[in-house]
Amino acid sequence: MSRLTIGELAKRAGVNRETIRYYERRRLLARPARTMAGYRIFPEDAVDRLRFIRHAQALGFTLEEIRELLGLRLDERSSCEQVRARATRKLADVDAKIAALRRIRRVLGRLVRACEARRPTARCPILESLGAPDARRRKE
Repeated sequence: MSRLTIGELAKRAGVNRETIRYYERRRLLARPARTMAGYRIFPEDAVDRLRFIRHAQALGFTLEEIRELLGLRLDERSSCEQVRARATRKLADVDAKIAALRRIRRVLGRLVRACEARRPTARCPILESLGAPDARRRKE
């Protein structure tokens, strides 16, 4: 099994060295062995682990959720159903965020249409709306 320096690992996984150090601190990557000179030496499978982490992040999983998925990946007693349950929860989170973004888009669209470009900012409907006491709770 070949061993990789942090630079080689970063290059092969498509991340930078600081990302690797960060994942080490967050315990997503095991602390690597060190050479006599103090250089980190990572196992070959660290490349796959980093790719897994990055792909999971791209799908919206948090680092804590990724830690759980990694645990399931390594636990022979875990089942695909456990992974599916987590992915189903993430899908529900994504759907909720999309709904929230659609509401935001509707409100912003109305505000932009209500704004007359040459009005003084003191009478700007966008600024007035943002300054309203219930601006954060406004549904639409």
